[in-house]
Amino acid sequence: MTTKRLIFVPAVTTAALAAFSQTAVGAEAAPAARAQKTAFAPSSSVSRSGPMTRDKSFYSAAGTEANPLVFSAPPRGPKEDEIATYQPIADMLTAATGKKFVYRYSDNWLNYSKEMVKGSYDLVFDGPAFNGWRINHLEHTPLVKLPEDFVFVIVTGANSAHIKEVRHLAGRKVCAHSPPNLGTLTLLSQFDNPARQPTIMTIKGWQRAYEGLVAGECEGTILPVQILGKVDKEGRKTRVLYKHRAMPNNAFSAGPRISADMQNNIRSALLSEQGRSATARLRSKYAGKDFVLATRDEYASLGALLKDSIYYY
Repeated sequence: MTTKRLIFVPAVTTAALAAFSQTAVGAEAAPAARAQKTAFAPSSSVSRSGPMTRDKSFYSAAGTEANPLVFSAPPRGPKEDEIATYQPIADMLTAATGKKFVYRYSDNWLNYSKEMVKGSYDLVFDGPAFNGWRINHLEHTPLVKLPEDFVFVIVTGANSAHIKEVRHLAGRKVCAHSPPNLGTLTLLSQFDNPARQPTIMTIKGWQRAYEGLVAGECEGTILPVQILGKVDKEGRKTRVLYKHRAMPNNAFSAGPRISADMQNNIRSALLSEQGRSATARLRSKYAGKDFVLATRDEYASLGALLKDSIYYY
C-alpha cells in the first residue's frame, strides 16, 4: 500500500555597504523549481539577476504614513509576544530611515504564505527557504542574517538494519515538525516521487523528535547536527543516513519598494547599537548573536525546498 505524506501548512560604513550592495544585487539567482500550481503568478518583470531599476517616484511613494512599508515574520508565538519582539524593530527603522515601517502580525502559516506570495510584505525576517523563494519570485534582496549556518542530519535507529539509505524511509513513519519547518523541508527534499515519501508523525521540539525515534514511534527523523551531538553524544542510539550541506540562517530581506540606498540604510540600522537594542529580544530566541551581512548567492537556490508547499509552486 502506498503511503502519501500529508502537508501541514500551518558598525558598517556607508561606502562598505554600497560596495556590498552592488556585489549582492549583481549575483545571479537560481530559477524556480517548478511551474506554478496555484493561481498566483509572479510578475513577468521580475529579474532573475537582480531587482529592476525604477525611477525615484516609485520609491518615494512608499514609506509614508498613508502608504507605510510593511514588515512581517512567521507566526511563531502569541500575538502579544510577536508584537513585543518585532514592533521595536519597525519603530527603530522608522526613526533611522525616515520612512514609516509597520509590523504586520500573521496568526497562521496559511495567511503568512498567502500574503507573502501576493507581495504584501516589504521587509521580512524568516528562514532561508522563504528568502530564496522571494529572491527568485518577488525581487527581494537579503540584507543581514544570523551568523550560524544550519546543518541537518537524517538519522535512523542504530539497530534499524533494514534502513540503509534515506530512500528506505519512503512509506515509513518519521518524527518531524510540520512543514514548512526547515528541517522537515530538507528531509522531504530527498524524495522526488510524491508517491514514495515518508509519513510525517508531527512532533514539537528536536528533543521530542529524538525521543520518538529511540522509543520506536518512528523509523527516522531529522535533527540539527549540534542537537544530535547533545542527545546522542556517543552515537549509540542513532545512525546517520544523510548529512545535508550547510545552509545560511534566518535573514531580513527587502522587497522592490525599498531602493538600494534604503537597503543600505536598513543594513546600517540593523547592525548599529540602536539596531542591536531593537533586535535584542529577537536575537535572544536564536542564541543572541549579532547579525552579519547576507548575500543573494547563499539563498537563491533554497526556494526549491518549498516545492511541495501550498501557494509557492
